[in-house]
Amino acid sequence: MIEPVVKCAAGLDVHKKTVVCTVLQEGAEGRLSKSTREYPSFRARLQQLSQWLVEMGVELAVMESSGIYWQSVYESLEAAGINTYLVNSRHVKNVPGRKTDVKDSEWLAELARCGLLRASFIPSRDLRELRFLTRYRRKLVGYLVGEKNRLHKLLDSCGIRLGCVVSDLDGVSARRIINALLEGNQSPEDMAELVVGRLEKKKAEIRLALDGFLSDRHRFLLRRINNHIKWLQQQLAEIDAQVVAALEPYQREWQLLQTIPGIDQMGAAMLLAEIGTDMERFGSKEHLCSWAGMCPGNNESAGKKRPAGPHRATGMSASYSVRRPTAATKPTVSLKDFSKGS
Repeated sequence: MIEPVVKCAAGLDVHKKTVVCTVLQEGAEGRLSKSTREYPSFRARLQQLSQWLVEMGVELAVMESSGIYWQSVYESLEAAGINTYLVNSRHVKNVPGRKTDVKDSEWLAELARCGLLRASFIPSRDLRELRFLTRYRRKLVGYLVGEKNRLHKLLDSCGIRLGCVVSDLDGVSARRIINALLEGNQSPEDMAELVVGRLEKKKAEIRLALDGFLSDRHRFLLRRINNHIKWLQQQLAEIDAQVVAALEPYQREWQLLQTIPGIDQMGAAMLLAEIGTDMERFGSKEHLCSWAGMCPGNNESAGKKRPAGPHRATGMSASYSVRRPTAATKPTVSLKDFSKGS
């Protein structure tokens, strides 16, 4: 039998509308008492839950990382000074066929009493709020890439092969040509004269690439896509300004991350928001790489090894930052080379 290491532990089964909490408390004579309550997930009720746990003398509270619903519960418990673990759902699976909200909370409390759970990494409140900005920014970048690809496809469908000559449709010359296409009153020869820089050597090719048919409907869609691209770029600029302002207390760490080849200012900001500033939390650089989903797993049974790729690091931008194309032109440096003492 496993000897308990926590005298009073709480397990919380968190849902969108409710939170079921079970407290297991060991008395003076070793007798175990159990108390279960259910609270709505409104802020005022969560404060009541936190107050009840404080009154019960809970030493450790445990909950699963269920979507985003755990965040408000965690912040309420954190504000009350309760030691709280957020654990991976895969590590707390109960016996199939015995699943209820109450039993789930009891099982979490029992595992917490026996010290069988490992807390997930949760950064400080300030960095958690920074994550909202950086992850939203990553979504907008995805939308922007999608719109640019849609712009390529629309021009190709019209027989305008501008993407075959101009590598970046967001450049100065390409934007001038796209604006001229929207106006619809210039010939390919006139639009070829709008290019600047190195593209001036490709005017003949650009004239041929612009020889297509752009209908009113094509022009309507092109205007919508172009306006959406401009709007997304404006949103990204505003978010970048907010991110830079939020990184004021972390200037040293931010600058240090930018010394890794292939990681620019925003890449370093996204990485900092995910891993935080305390590298001791991960134990070692190898553990950090594993947490970031950049190390292969193990799958061995009966002496046979099966393929086991790295796990999926949800919300983690480490792989995005380190595997950027610009890193290929510089000396090879991986996330393992980054440590607190660098």
